[in-house]
Amino acid sequence: MRWRLSEDDEGQGALFEEEVERHIGKGEFRGMEFLHVNARTIINEIPKASMLPFRWTINAYRGCSHACSFCLEGSTPILLANGRTKPLAEVRAGDSVYGTVRVGRYRRYTPTEVLDHWPTLKRAYRITLEDGTQLISSGDHRFLTERGWKHVTGSGSGHSCRPHLTTNNALLGTGAFAAPPAESADYRQGYLCGMVRGDANLASYSYKRPGRIHGDVHRFRLALTDLEPLLRTRDYLAEIGIATRQFLFLDAAGDHKRMEAIRTSARAHIEQIRDVIEWPRRPSAEWAKGFLAGIFDAEGSYSRGILRICNSDLHIIDAITASLERFGFPYVIEGPRENGVWIVRVTGGVQQHLRLFHLVDPATTRKRTIDGYAIKNKAKLRVVSIEDLGIEMPMYDITTGTGDFIANGVVSHNCFARPTHEFLDMNTTDDFERKIVVKINAVERLKAELSPARWAGDHIAMGTNTDPYQRCEGKYRLTRGIVEVLAEHANPFSILTKSTLILRDLDVLTEAAQRADVRANFSIGTLDEEVWKTSEPGTPHPKKRIEAVAKLNEAGIPTGVLVAPVLPGLSDRPDQLREVVKACADAGAVTISPILLHLRPGVREVYMPWLEKERPDLLPLYEKLYPRAYAPKDARQRVTKLVYRYVREFGGLAVQPGSTRDTGHEKAKAKTTARRRAAPPAQLDLNL
Repeated sequence: MRWRLSEDDEGQGALFEEEVERHIGKGEFRGMEFLHVNARTIINEIPKASMLPFRWTINAYRGCSHACSFCLEGSTPILLANGRTKPLAEVRAGDSVYGTVRVGRYRRYTPTEVLDHWPTLKRAYRITLEDGTQLISSGDHRFLTERGWKHVTGSGSGHSCRPHLTTNNALLGTGAFAAPPAESADYRQGYLCGMVRGDANLASYSYKRPGRIHGDVHRFRLALTDLEPLLRTRDYLAEIGIATRQFLFLDAAGDHKRMEAIRTSARAHIEQIRDVIEWPRRPSAEWAKGFLAGIFDAEGSYSRGILRICNSDLHIIDAITASLERFGFPYVIEGPRENGVWIVRVTGGVQQHLRLFHLVDPATTRKRTIDGYAIKNKAKLRVVSIEDLGIEMPMYDITTGTGDFIANGVVSHNCFARPTHEFLDMNTTDDFERKIVVKINAVERLKAELSPARWAGDHIAMGTNTDPYQRCEGKYRLTRGIVEVLAEHANPFSILTKSTLILRDLDVLTEAAQRADVRANFSIGTLDEEVWKTSEPGTPHPKKRIEAVAKLNEAGIPTGVLVAPVLPGLSDRPDQLREVVKACADAGAVTISPILLHLRPGVREVYMPWLEKERPDLLPLYEKLYPRAYAPKDARQRVTKLVYRYVREFGGLAVQPGSTRDTGHEKAKAKTTARRRAAPPAQLDLNL
């Protein structure tokens, strides 16, 4: 790369204002180098001779920090935000799970949304921890240790140099998740015993009633503010033939929450309930689990890391402590208080509290959340061994809003999608991946350059060189800042990406779209499984990108697709192009445009050796098509005509590359100018 710090012999101006400041990557970025620069300009004009369909562009990064983190075996339990777990293979975009955020000295658990989920096939490794936990993952997956993020495998030097696990490391997290209880007859009976004894009104009494032979009254009533345990109790009673009626017990008023209730007055039902809640002589393990779940739903609380169960009946207190001891839970007894209430407090921190929730499965999700609790490791999570299983296995990964998730009790890094295969005038192999130029003043420069006296409000394109949502965007967050500034000035812009990480900023993009014309484009060259695995093995699955197109359009962000790059001899067959166009049209892509592969300097030096290795039979075709950077006009037109034929077939909207430069962007500019006159821009609330 030409590090121009002053005007060169050709009269070209300096790129940066001062010398480059080099920062060696640490932790998850070990083996990389970030070159901090202060750019002289951030809005760059595209040369008029270029074939690109825009005039102005912003690129906050040069180079690409891609390093995908695949993956975990599908049965790995993931901690959901409701305190329960779900196998990774069954997690879906939109699910709410636990991730972590750093607050002060500690990382803390916080709910986060799953933005993407996809499968892959990877060589499997087994990581065994001191507490007996076994994790099956790929060698590229990263876990959080006491010394930062570390890959499963790696080396201390050479090409594969990166932080990796050793038996000197301990993972961070809650400890292995307990298996949930089986919903057996014993479990249901134990739950009803805990719930009814803890919070229900169960009584039989007599009084004189005019016109009646006897005044016997039988009553069962359970009133709760939480609907989940109420419905579970009703269902469990129905299982044994006891029908109850649900009704409004108390409407919400002031600080009082709404309460629903169930009841029955049948004598046979009352007698049957009394039989069900009798103390068993030899309670089974499943009964004990059900009892703990029921009494916690009835009389338990969980707040500020303190888990309590209260009651004034010593028989109930004894049953609670006996059940806790049975499963090895530490506890202390406090009281009695002045009102005669005893308190059983479960100790051991989040590790033991989560184990209790998972083992006994109380119904009230409100009481089993760990939002804001710090990760303070007491679990035995030292790495005992790392084994190469010698086989490839189906694995899965997700992208979350926080960049991580909790997998079987340990904090796992999620997979940031690899960016586009665009290259710059720098070393196109290791340097491009490991030396990332970061324009640290990008946001400040943009504020200055968008001054009304200097800028006419033209459309600005992002993602024209390297993906603005590449992995290091999670470290620097420059793209989010740039979008904020563009929105403040009601300036139209577009983003081209291959990364579903764009969904992280959906709130900012939606806000910006209310002030200016905002557009997104995904690069999706093919849906052919083999071509994708061969040419872009680290990118999100094309079908996941199709889903992201649909989500952005649903959110009001007009999103199109560049069928790019189309690879001659690999992804340019009519049936392949038809398949990808149909999927894009079905996802509501506002435009669909093809781009045949370009082999500019830098790209050629990487692509051709790859082709020689993977498909040597295609070398003569490429030598014929690419004596220069661009394929001949007739080859480009062939692909364009095919794509536009299928676009018409499926009802999409095609845009000829280059046509928007003088038409669509001018219309966007006119609309934006009108918006500026109607409402001056205000500062966005980004909740950063």
